Amino acid sequence: MSSAQKMSLLDALASAGLNPGFLMPGTGACSIDEASVLTQAAVKAGCAGVLVLPPFYYKDVSDEGLFAFFAQVIEHVGDDRLQMYLYNIPPVTKIPLSLALLTRLRQAYPNTVMGMKDSSGDWAYTEAVIQALAPTGFQVYAGSETFLLQTLRAGGAGCISATANINPSAIARLAATWQQSDAPTQQAALDRVRSTFAKFPMIPAMKSAVAHFGHDPEWQRVLPPLMALNPAQTEGLLLALEDIGFSIQGL
Repeated sequence: MSSAQKMSLLDALASAGLNPGFLMPGTGACSIDEASVLTQAAVKAGCAGVLVLPPFYYKDVSDEGLFAFFAQVIEHVGDDRLQMYLYNIPPVTKIPLSLALLTRLRQAYPNTVMGMKDSSGDWAYTEAVIQALAPTGFQVYAGSETFLLQTLRAGGAGCISATANINPSAIARLAATWQQSDAPTQQAALDRVRSTFAKFPMIPAMKSAVAHFGHDPEWQRVLPPLMALNPAQTEGLLLALEDIGFSIQGL
């Protein structure tokens, strides 16, 4: 989505009555200016926070360069209401956010840099960040519900997961009841759903599931370079979901 599309969508959601105080839109971009404009729009709309990718065009950049990027975005926005959450997803960006960088940003902007979504898939890294920064109030969210129970037990905040779009109640239940005796069983059930969708292109698979259970084929649409599942893939997905007894509640 372009910056214009993102800002238009944010306006449409607010106009339709969705409370911006529940939103954390992604405002990351390769340029400082674009990231600043998107972030400022989210802050002015009253969003709870923003989720910011590192600039991902150039690879092998230094921590000094990444710090300067995030710092300049914060300074350009220049609004005390800004609550920034960093988005670490090196399998996609190829730009890892080091613990040293996170620590420096947290120390420099303790009232602005509030946490992160970690989609590294590296539990040792996630745990190290929680141990080092959670005591300061830095909120660490795992990027997949596969790590939800581990994250909460370690002192993290929860998870921000793509599959929360199709399995929200079960994920929310574990987040609320993770200290109960059946938490490992709940986690295993979440893992089954996640692993089923992971056998297919994730975003098109989730949209195909919503289209099927919601009886609305328009949900299958994706923007290139993503492509909708072909009929064989869709059949395979639905059979796999049937095998684990999964359906999307409320559709």
